[in-house]
Amino acid sequence: MLCGALWAQAPAPAPEPAAADPVVFSVGDEKMTRSEFEALIAAMPEKARQELASPQARRRFAENLSEIKALAQEARRRKIADRADVQRQLKLTEENLLANSLFQDLLKESTPAEAEVRAYYEEHKTEYESAKARHILIRFQGSRVPLREGQPDRTDEEALAKTQEVRKRLLAGEEFAAVAKAESDDTGSGEEGGSLGEFGRGRMVPVFDEAVFSLPVGQVSEPVKSQFGYHLILVESRGAKSFDEMRGEIERQQKPEKARATAEAIRAKTAIVIDETYFGAEEPEPAPAPVPPPAGRP
Repeated sequence: MLCGALWAQAPAPAPEPAAADPVVFSVGDEKMTRSEFEALIAAMPEKARQELASPQARRRFAENLSEIKALAQEARRRKIADRADVQRQLKLTEENLLANSLFQDLLKESTPAEAEVRAYYEEHKTEYESAKARHILIRFQGSRVPLREGQPDRTDEEALAKTQEVRKRLLAGEEFAAVAKAESDDTGSGEEGGSLGEFGRGRMVPVFDEAVFSLPVGQVSEPVKSQFGYHLILVESRGAKSFDEMRGEIERQQKPEKARATAEAIRAKTAIVIDETYFGAEEPEPAPAPVPPPAGRP
């Protein structure tokens, strides 16, 4: 009895350790391990990887992949892969995959030199400028800005005269924000004391943009005319992002450009002949349409 009791208290045998790389799904005799499945996902574009982040999304992908593999196995049993039309499609698919893989390698190899990044920054420095400003708008007839309730629909001359009157009050010491709330026909910014917040070059209509990025900081402008009316502008601050702030973004912009340039060089050194008797002569590219200026804000 004692022997039996001791035997009953003996520990159960330890479970066998789980496989380091278990098979996560199989289709017929074909198996895929966890590392193979994860490597397949890792090779996909970033957007596809993000879409497969959850376990349920990965399960759906595995189910779809299993169906594809089951059909592909049956196609091989029927020797469909040996057909000439399928061989041509397989070759085109292979070449497309190789070309895309090469371009991804070119992207990795195309880190621009610091001198290139700095030269690009200096050349485009104005694009990284921003300003913080307020304005007061006095609209005139034909302006896209709605007429404020109780305000006259001023002619151009009347609007200019009103703007000059308001400017005199500001120069005499009245607070810009208070006057903007009372007088500005841009009711959106007017409620905020005329504040337009911080914005970069090209965000406003050209005449307004030019004034903001050339006026002395802290000085009330002369009347500036746009399609919206007459503006009085007060630039509160102005600056530009530094090279260190923009370096990463510039490198991300330049990498694809350098990769495309390398790809074009590969194409240029390869003998390519297009039979014009079959395809016809190359048509000249149409001239690009003129780009309209940004509508901007008043």
